Amino acid sequence: MAGDILSFTLLTLSSILIIVNPLSATLIYVSLTSSLEPPAKLTIAKDSCRFALLILLFTAILGTWILQLFGISLEAFRIAGGILLFGIGMEMVYAKVSRTKLTATEKYESRENDDVAIMPLAIPMIAGPGAITTSIVMMNEAIGMTPFAIGVVLISITFSIGVTYYMMRNSDYIMKRIGQREYRAINRLMGMLLIAIAVQFVITGIKIAFPLLTGGS
Repeated sequence: MAGDILSFTLLTLSSILIIVNPLSATLIYVSLTSSLEPPAKLTIAKDSCRFALLILLFTAILGTWILQLFGISLEAFRIAGGILLFGIGMEMVYAKVSRTKLTATEKYESRENDDVAIMPLAIPMIAGPGAITTSIVMMNEAIGMTPFAIGVVLISITFSIGVTYYMMRNSDYIMKRIGQREYRAINRLMGMLLIAIAVQFVITGIKIAFPLLTGGS
């Protein structure tokens, strides 16, 4: 039992942290706030992370109920989510900004908007479709385990957003220490891990939805 909880904790924390991708969010944050004064930049960092945290906690807690309301099985959502995460992971491997996170139009329009905290930073850069999907799937698994596992999901979400806020707050220092080559290397490594997690999502979903195909009963 302890081994299952440990494995679940590591999977949950790594999944949410990788899909939130604090480094990528920080780079977009820097590009969108380059013309602002430090106090304004800090306010945007706080607001974007706060909104993203509320969104992910809300969907994690109520996500399963929402799926049931629309008649969507968790297995279907898990498989669809795995496919989505696979696509995001592939784009990370090829050092691209995922189109599910930030489009060129959103980035352009945000330059004309004084309040970029909610759109596009909180949504879809930090709390994008991938992060929402991962939060719902992991929370549903946690509900079938122990109350501690539920706490693990909530803490993992909070920790990931906390890391994002810390990196945004210290973005000037980070930008001085990391170059494009280092960023691409880190992004590709995280992309490979995300692809592996996505494949596992699909495998697990297929096992549960089609037990006869995997020798179950």
